[in-house]
Amino acid sequence: MAELPHPKTPLFLVLLLTHLCCAGAWCVQQEAKGDTAADALQLHLGRGYEALRQERYEDAEKEFKVALEIDPSLTMRAQFPLGVSLFEQHKFSEARGAFDSVRRVEGDRPGVLYYLGRLDLEEHSYQQAVGKLSQASAHPPFPDTAFYLGLAYLELGLDSQAEEWLKKATELNAADSRAEYELAKLYRRQGRQSEAQLAFERSRAIKAQSDKLSQLKWACGQELDRDSAGAAPSCEELNDPNNAELLTALGILYGQHGQLIQSLKPFERAAVLSPEVPQMQYNLGFTFFRLKRFAEARESLKSAAQKWPDVFPLCSLYGAVLFNLGEIAEAYPYLHRAHQLNPQDPDNAALLYKSLLELAGRSEQASSDERAIGYLEEASVLAPQERELHLRMAAIYRRDGRLDRAAEEDRKAEQIARSSKN
Repeated sequence: MAELPHPKTPLFLVLLLTHLCCAGAWCVQQEAKGDTAADALQLHLGRGYEALRQERYEDAEKEFKVALEIDPSLTMRAQFPLGVSLFEQHKFSEARGAFDSVRRVEGDRPGVLYYLGRLDLEEHSYQQAVGKLSQASAHPPFPDTAFYLGLAYLELGLDSQAEEWLKKATELNAADSRAEYELAKLYRRQGRQSEAQLAFERSRAIKAQSDKLSQLKWACGQELDRDSAGAAPSCEELNDPNNAELLTALGILYGQHGQLIQSLKPFERAAVLSPEVPQMQYNLGFTFFRLKRFAEARESLKSAAQKWPDVFPLCSLYGAVLFNLGEIAEAYPYLHRAHQLNPQDPDNAALLYKSLLELAGRSEQASSDERAIGYLEEASVLAPQERELHLRMAAIYRRDGRLDRAAEEDRKAEQIARSSKN
């Protein structure tokens, strides 16, 4: 397990918009499709989200297209992130088709209007961009919504509206130097030289501050490398109680250098500042997990794991936390789902296997043999060479009088035994 990516990456842009939740009509719909189709769908969705996280947009495009072939109705879960993948590859015509499809089903969602407005800007359709971005700005999906609206007004020559929205952009996203730079150009064109000079200076200062922060992060890491227990003045400069991004960077640096207790305070504050960003909840929960403070980890992760079930690290970590608390039945669905999303992860697979054995044993004790068989069959897929699983299933079948099924499991156990000898 590792820290989740920066909350500005496309994966989190998608998740913050869609508010994914395994509940209601979608889950009922998937259960009706049958396990095989549902498992395949989850696998492709998981791969698609992971590819977005790693900015492998071409791979993400392929995965979301396959997911839509399985279930074309997944507008926000697959069609929308497909549009994001295409947009990031500058495949603007295809991206527009994807977002238009989402809009026909979902209506004028702010995130959809944001991307369609960005596409209008790319195609120099500035009036259309203003219309869409104005609607999106009522509930801005991203901090730079106001910036792009101001840019659209600027291209239309509507200077007063452009100035209004570019100023708003500086208020909403003070760390972005682009709005100040565009204001400076606007003021200079209007002959407002003193204001233009001030805006240029602010733009340069913001850029310099961004560069300084990058240097501070590097310096903090170097100081911790030299003396992880000693003074780290650069790290203290990152400790801004009102900046979730800096606090997250500081917490990660502490965690990477084994200072887990020190990493808790910045992670806890970041989670308070950005409660709707899954990264923040994950990092805090992961730190509690590493400290073996599992009850606190559960409290940190519960809401996020339920809200974003398609984020593999969240799902897997929450399942591991519940497992370590002895809440095996509660852990199982999260471990199972995480395995659907990433079957190659050995740690999650190992915990899922242990959970299945425990649940099978509990089911047998409760005289629920059919449920026990289901758990053991799933375990046998994870451990196909484990002879004992088939012997246990054979014993259950014999106890239930299903002798033909018992004989079949005995044969499988014998085949595994012969194979192991060879």
